Amino acid sequence: MTAYVPPAGSTDLKAFWRSILSLASGRSNATGTVTLTVSATSTTVTDQNCAVGTVPILVPTTADAAAALSTTYIPAATILNGSFVITHANNSQADRTFLYAFQG
Repeated sequence: MTAYVPPAGSTDLKAFWRSILSLASGRSNATGTVTLTVSATSTTVTDQNCAVGTVPILVPTTADAAAALSTTYIPAATILNGSFVITHANNSQADRTFLYAFQG
């Protein structure tokens, strides 16, 4: 679930309280979904919340994604401002789908 973010320039204290409450409840806007590229050895994910120093965490959502975990990783050098690269095995499975969240 996403976190509430008050509009820019807001002076409404209730809006800021709502924002803090959503963060304290574990909500985050630093999440997404990615499906590994078919017949390739890497997949680039573009996300404005990614930055150098963040840690993308992958969670498989399909059986094929779970089976791919042992050959799927994110090289630290590919975590950049605005994107990261997932390295994985080359195969024809089109349903290797993961949720991701950023930590840090």
